Amino acid sequence: MDKFTFNKTSIEGVYVIETKVFDDERGYFMETYQKDVFDEAGLNFNFVQDNQSKSKKGVLRGLHFQYTQPQGKLVRVISGEVFDVAVDLRRDSPTYGKWEGVILSAENKKQFYIPEGFAHGFVVLSDEAEFTYKCTDFYKPNDEGGIKWDDPEIGIDWPIDDIDEIILSDKDKKWKSLKDSEVFF
Repeated sequence: MDKFTFNKTSIEGVYVIETKVFDDERGYFMETYQKDVFDEAGLNFNFVQDNQSKSKKGVLRGLHFQYTQPQGKLVRVISGEVFDVAVDLRRDSPTYGKWEGVILSAENKKQFYIPEGFAHGFVVLSDEAEFTYKCTDFYKPNDEGGIKWDDPEIGIDWPIDDIDEIILSDKDKKWKSLKDSEVFF
């Protein structure tokens, strides 16, 4: 497991993953996923879909989840910088409604694993960012739900002081608070 460091967070099942990077005068090389190593670390999942997005500074995507076909996600940034967040929606979890966040950037090359049963979102901190992620289930538009990004009861400490405007999709503007949504897995 010397290629990856699996850092547990304050929420069971959520990991910040650091990858060994091989640098030289030509550039760098790194592995971002190796099933047998992840399995050995106890992170056993089957990825079925890869996604990529590009967004400009201030774009906030989330907090999203799927009701009946929840997705686990292994996320990373390949250009720019984001603040990425996972919110625990597992009703029987001692950390239900709690969040974990991490800065992901092309520079730090960290990955973030968000298990099934969590809401997920991120805000772009750099001028623009390209974000990529692997999913454990297929995206189903009719199964999607969300939680209001600035729900005061969740209290996410978004690092947005240097952002003039938060840019949300019409869909993301309409999500309710966690309490009003009564969402749990």
